[in-house]
Amino acid sequence: MLKGDHIRKLRCERNYSLKELAQKAGISVSYLSEIERDRKKPSLKTLEKISEALNVSTREFINRGKSQEIVLGERIRAYREEKGLSLKELSKLADISYSYLCEIEKGAVNPSISTLRKVAQSLEVSPKSLLSPLNSLGNKLTNLREEQELNQAQLAKKTGLSPGLIGQIEKGKAQPSLQTLEKIARVLKVSPCFFIVEEESLQETLGMLRPEIRALLMEPEILSTLKMLRQCSEKEFRLIMDFIKLIKRSDLDNNG
Repeated sequence: MLKGDHIRKLRCERNYSLKELAQKAGISVSYLSEIERDRKKPSLKTLEKISEALNVSTREFINRGKSQEIVLGERIRAYREEKGLSLKELSKLADISYSYLCEIEKGAVNPSISTLRKVAQSLEVSPKSLLSPLNSLGNKLTNLREEQELNQAQLAKKTGLSPGLIGQIEKGKAQPSLQTLEKIARVLKVSPCFFIVEEESLQETLGMLRPEIRALLMEPEILSTLKMLRQCSEKEFRLIMDFIKLIKRSDLDNNG
């Protein structure tokens, strides 16, 4: 859950008064004071303004010390506000009680799969996008982009993609093609495998593949290679691929 004292701590570290931060964020001094004292819960839009004024990621507040249930609630709330829906409107669309939806967003209860599906359908997203772990492709992309001090528009320009698509990928609403992923990886100077392969979730990823492909990738040598590839830069990855193509071409020539 968002803690107002964390905002206060960041504000004090930057030597901002309440008035100065409120002006930078475009909100009233009294409202900011209420947020810092945990008397008001800011909307995602307000939180983004405060984050920008403090020059930190919104995730600094949203995911700080949260349980899975609270993260889920915040994601539902973020999607709801993005679509301009009130709690009452979403509860009506999802056919669940207003009070129950409030409890879900607060992280006080863990909804059943059937309830989660109703909420996801009403928000026009997949249940997986609400439950996906913080190290999902979209979050990896967001974190890496922010580490390199790029906003979505700048990354889009460098990759030749639209800012809208970058935003959709980061929110988990769009799955990029391999070609798109390669463009992004090239600009951010990582291998495409950085986004695809995660060591601790590799077994789960393999379980989603066709049996014959899964059997191949379960070979110890293949698993070891995938883990090493994930650590390669885009340049190193390309060099390895070119080397493999050269070997295969040599084999074909010799067999011919």
